[in-house]
Amino acid sequence: MFAVIKTGGKQYRVAANDVIKIEKVAGVAGETVEFVEVLAVGEGDKAEIGAPFVAGAVVTAEVVEQGRAPTVIAFKKRRRQNSRRARGNRQHYTAVRIAEILTGGAKPSKKAAVKAEAAAEEAAEKPAKKAAPKKAAAVAESE
Repeated sequence: MFAVIKTGGKQYRVAANDVIKIEKVAGVAGETVEFVEVLAVGEGDKAEIGAPFVAGAVVTAEVVEQGRAPTVIAFKKRRRQNSRRARGNRQHYTAVRIAEILTGGAKPSKKAAVKAEAAAEEAAEKPAKKAAPKKAAAVAESE
Protein backbone atom coordinates (compact mmCIF):
# COMPACT_ATOMS: atom_id res chain seq x y z
CA MET A 1 0.00 0.00 0.00
CA PHE A 2 1.24 3.49 -0.79
CA ALA A 3 0.19 7.02 -0.03
CA VAL A 4 0.97 10.43 -1.46
CA ILE A 5 1.41 13.02 1.30
CA LYS A 6 1.89 16.75 1.16
CA THR A 7 4.27 18.47 3.60
CA GLY A 8 6.58 21.44 3.36
CA GLY A 9 5.07 22.50 0.02
CA LYS A 10 6.13 19.22 -1.62
CA GLN A 11 4.50 15.88 -2.34
CA TYR A 12 6.01 12.50 -1.45
CA ARG A 13 5.00 8.98 -2.47
CA VAL A 14 5.53 6.79 0.60
CA ALA A 15 5.01 3.23 1.77
CA ALA A 16 5.44 1.58 5.18
CA ASN A 17 9.04 1.59 6.52
CA ASP A 18 10.24 4.18 3.97
CA VAL A 19 12.78 6.69 5.31
CA ILE A 20 12.48 10.10 3.66
CA LYS A 21 13.98 13.54 4.22
CA ILE A 22 11.37 16.29 4.38
CA GLU A 23 11.35 19.97 5.25
CA LYS A 24 11.89 20.52 8.95
CA VAL A 25 9.00 19.64 11.26
CA ALA A 26 8.90 20.03 15.04
CA GLY A 27 9.92 17.01 17.08
CA VAL A 28 12.92 15.15 18.44
CA ALA A 29 14.23 11.74 17.42
CA GLY A 30 11.83 9.00 18.47
CA GLU A 31 8.66 11.12 18.45
CA THR A 32 5.70 10.29 16.25
CA VAL A 33 4.31 12.79 13.74
CA GLU A 34 1.11 12.56 11.72
CA PHE A 35 0.50 13.75 8.17
CA VAL A 36 -3.18 14.45 7.57
CA GLU A 37 -2.80 15.97 4.10
CA VAL A 38 -3.02 12.69 2.19
CA LEU A 39 -3.60 13.23 -1.53
CA ALA A 40 -3.90 9.58 -2.59
CA VAL A 41 -3.89 6.19 -0.92
CA GLY A 42 -4.26 2.60 -2.08
CA GLU A 43 -2.61 0.00 -4.24
CA GLY A 44 -2.75 -0.54 -7.99
CA ASP A 45 -6.21 -0.10 -9.50
CA LYS A 46 -7.78 0.34 -6.07
CA ALA A 47 -6.03 3.66 -5.38
CA GLU A 48 -8.26 6.36 -3.92
CA ILE A 49 -7.60 9.91 -5.09
CA GLY A 50 -8.63 12.80 -2.84
CA ALA A 51 -10.29 16.05 -3.85
CA PRO A 52 -8.00 17.60 -2.58
CA PHE A 53 -7.42 15.20 0.37
CA VAL A 54 -8.61 11.68 1.12
CA ALA A 55 -11.16 11.83 3.95
CA GLY A 56 -10.13 9.90 7.07
CA ALA A 57 -6.64 9.03 5.79
CA VAL A 58 -3.61 9.62 8.05
CA VAL A 59 0.05 8.70 7.65
CA THR A 60 2.05 8.29 10.86
CA ALA A 61 5.83 8.51 10.95
CA GLU A 62 8.63 8.36 13.49
CA VAL A 63 11.25 11.12 13.52
CA VAL A 64 14.66 9.54 12.86
CA GLU A 65 16.82 12.67 12.99
CA GLN A 66 16.92 16.43 12.59
CA GLY A 67 19.75 17.73 10.44
CA ARG A 68 21.08 20.13 7.87
CA ALA A 69 21.68 19.37 4.21
CA PRO A 70 25.04 20.00 2.49
CA THR A 71 25.90 23.56 1.52
CA VAL A 72 24.45 24.84 -1.74
CA ILE A 73 26.45 27.71 -3.24
CA ALA A 74 24.67 30.40 -5.30
CA PHE A 75 27.47 32.09 -7.27
CA LYS A 76 26.85 35.08 -9.52
CA LYS A 77 29.50 36.74 -11.67
CA ARG A 78 29.23 39.62 -14.09
CA ARG A 79 32.00 39.39 -16.62
CA ARG A 80 34.36 42.29 -17.09
CA GLN A 81 32.69 44.19 -14.23
CA ASN A 82 34.89 42.99 -11.35
CA SER A 83 31.65 41.92 -9.68
CA ARG A 84 30.91 38.57 -8.12
CA ARG A 85 28.86 37.29 -5.23
CA ALA A 86 28.71 33.89 -3.51
CA ARG A 87 26.03 32.93 -1.04
CA GLY A 88 25.72 29.62 0.75
CA ASN A 89 22.70 27.88 2.25
CA ARG A 90 22.26 24.79 4.40
CA GLN A 91 18.62 23.79 4.47
CA HIS A 92 17.21 22.19 7.64
CA TYR A 93 15.55 18.79 7.18
CA THR A 94 13.86 16.06 9.18
CA ALA A 95 14.39 12.39 8.37
CA VAL A 96 11.26 10.34 9.12
CA ARG A 97 10.43 6.63 8.91
CA ILE A 98 6.87 5.94 7.77
CA ALA A 99 5.18 3.74 10.38
CA GLU A 100 1.60 3.28 9.17
CA ILE A 101 -0.80 4.34 6.47
CA LEU A 102 -4.28 4.52 7.99
CA THR A 103 -7.60 4.92 6.20
CA GLY A 104 -11.23 5.24 7.25
CA GLY A 105 -10.50 7.31 10.36
CA ALA A 106 -8.46 4.54 12.04
CA LYS A 107 -6.25 5.49 14.99
CA PRO A 108 -2.47 4.84 15.14
CA SER A 109 -1.49 1.54 16.75
CA LYS A 110 -0.53 1.46 20.43
CA LYS A 111 2.97 0.24 19.56
CA ALA A 112 3.89 3.50 17.83
CA ALA A 113 2.25 5.64 20.54
CA VAL A 114 3.99 3.80 23.39
CA LYS A 115 7.36 4.11 21.62
CA ALA A 116 6.88 7.89 21.28
CA GLU A 117 5.89 8.27 24.94
CA ALA A 118 8.93 6.27 26.10
CA ALA A 119 11.26 8.50 24.07
CA ALA A 120 9.65 11.63 25.54
CA GLU A 121 10.01 10.32 29.11
CA GLU A 122 13.65 9.38 28.50
CA ALA A 123 14.40 12.87 27.23
CA ALA A 124 12.72 14.43 30.28
CA GLU A 125 14.72 12.27 32.72
CA LYS A 126 18.11 13.38 31.44
CA PRO A 127 19.24 16.41 33.47
CA ALA A 128 20.71 19.31 31.55
CA LYS A 129 24.43 19.73 32.14
CA LYS A 130 25.49 23.21 33.12
CA ALA A 131 29.00 24.48 32.56
CA ALA A 132 30.80 26.02 35.51
CA PRO A 133 31.32 29.77 35.20
CA LYS A 134 34.84 30.46 33.96
CA LYS A 135 35.33 33.63 36.00
CA ALA A 136 34.57 31.91 39.30
CA ALA A 137 36.92 29.03 38.44
CA ALA A 138 39.72 31.45 37.50
CA VAL A 139 39.32 33.44 40.76
CA ALA A 140 39.38 30.25 42.84
CA GLU A 141 42.60 29.06 41.16
CA SER A 142 44.43 32.36 41.68
CA GLU A 143 43.75 32.42 45.45
